[in-house]
This record gives sequence, C-alpha cells and structure tokens, in this order.
Amino acid sequence: MASEEHETMVDMMRAMNPLGSADIPTMRAGMDAAPPYSKPGDIEWTEVDAGGVPAEWTTAANSHQDRLIVYYHGGGYTLGSAKAHRAMCSNLARATSSRVLNVDYRLAPEAPFPAAVDDALAAYRWAVGQGADPARTALGGDSAGGGLVLGSLVALRDAGDRLPGAGIALSPWVDMTSSSDTFESKREADPMLSRETIGVMADAYLAGADPRSPTASPLFAELAGLPPLLIQVGTAELLLGEGQRFAEAAEKAGVDVCFEPWDDMIHVWHLFADLVPEGREAIARIAAYLEDKIWR
Repeated sequence: MASEEHETMVDMMRAMNPLGSADIPTMRAGMDAAPPYSKPGDIEWTEVDAGGVPAEWTTAANSHQDRLIVYYHGGGYTLGSAKAHRAMCSNLARATSSRVLNVDYRLAPEAPFPAAVDDALAAYRWAVGQGADPARTALGGDSAGGGLVLGSLVALRDAGDRLPGAGIALSPWVDMTSSSDTFESKREADPMLSRETIGVMADAYLAGADPRSPTASPLFAELAGLPPLLIQVGTAELLLGEGQRFAEAAEKAGVDVCFEPWDDMIHVWHLFADLVPEGREAIARIAAYLEDKIWR
C-alpha cells in the first residue's frame, strides 16, 4: 500500500497536470518554471564536455572513483535536462557511492532520432576513453532515458563495443507504437502520462522514422547478449505493460533480467525521493542491485 506521502504527491500531480497540454513549448515552459534544486552539502556538480555532448559529473562525499553510472534523463526525448535531474543524480550518487555522469543529450524536435542515441553512445564512449572500466559501469535512466539505456545497449552490442556491466531502466519508454493494453487499463490511475501526450512526443522524436526501430523502440530489438538489467516500473502507470513485455522478451533471449513492478507507484516515483519513502526505497534497491552485480 502506498504511503500517505505518495498519495499526497499523486494528488499534487493531478492538480498540476504537468504533462497535460500535449504541447511541447508549453510543457518546456512549465518545467523551466520549477524552482531549482539546491545543492546538498555532500554533493558536487561539475560541467564537462563528454565527447562533444554536454554533461555534468555528480559526485557525493562517499563516491568511489571506480564506480560509474552514466545517466540519461527522462522527458519524452523532448523535455528535461541534466540540471532538471540534479536531485535524481545526487540521490543516486549518494546511495550507490558512485560517480554519476548526468548526460544532457539533444532533444527533439530540434534534434530528432537518432540524435539522442548518438549522444548517449558518445558520452559512454568518452567515459570509457577517460579510463572508466565498462565492467564497473552501469547505464541508467528514467522514462525516455530508460528507453535510451536499453536502445544504447543494443547499439553498443551491435557496434562491438565493450558493454557496461549492467543497465538500470526506471519506468522505461520502450515502445513508440504504444501497443500495450495498460494504456487503457491504467489510464485513470496514471496522473502524469496520457496516450495523447506520448503520441505528440513520439511524433516529434521520430520525425517520420520507423516507430519500431530497435534503438527507438527496444521492445522490438533483438536482445540476446545484453548485460544484466534491473527494470523498475510502477503498477499505476501507462508504461507498466511495455516494461513487463520488454522484461519477458529479454529473459526469453537469455538476458539476466530483474523486473520489479512496484505496487501503486506512479511514473518514475524515484524523482520524488526527497518527499516519498518509496522513492528512497527504490533507489536503495538500485544500489543493492549494482553492489551485487558489478561492484562486489
């Protein structure tokens, strides 16, 4: 059962309706109007050029130099930024005792598919070129960023790169065709997403490209050979179905998959970890997973 804090946050999301306009400039303006996240005393943010891609190192006082998460923010490939995800990356760095490379990949419609994938690969390759050990590196991301994690792993495998040790996908968007039945069954439960808004974002990102392209919709990719994956999805969100379908397809392809449906949680509840205990619990679970899989 969801906490009172979570229910309060859901009510706030319904009242704000942050992604309800289905208009990209309006949604961007609303996101830009949000108050900036104040830097915690144990966190440092350092801007960096990651192979031609703007990014920001997030380090905590307890971060280990040999632990790395390359993180891709959410926002439907049309919204968001590294700065908007400072809270998420700060909480993640602290909980995992790792460095986090918070990647500011290009957004659509100004830079449509495959620009985000190209930037994601460039930032990862830059980090490896700077001495990061792929075996002790994870790709992480939420929503569109979660889909970008999985699509990037497919692209890296196909290119013959050394793969990261693990992938972390939070409420991942993996199907540009929106074909899962939870788009209907979770329509009333999800206070953030709608089929209309997701369709607008998909159209802007694809710009006429095939919606089943494997790096745009990794649900339709060949998945054999990917590294271990942790997928966390809320049971009160539209993307529940495609997250589950991806996990089933990956497991069938022989991938080591841990699929976690979190009861009553909404889309990327991790973003609200400073407010809701379930967010902190989910991030702690990510830390435990990485400790077991690649950092022990």
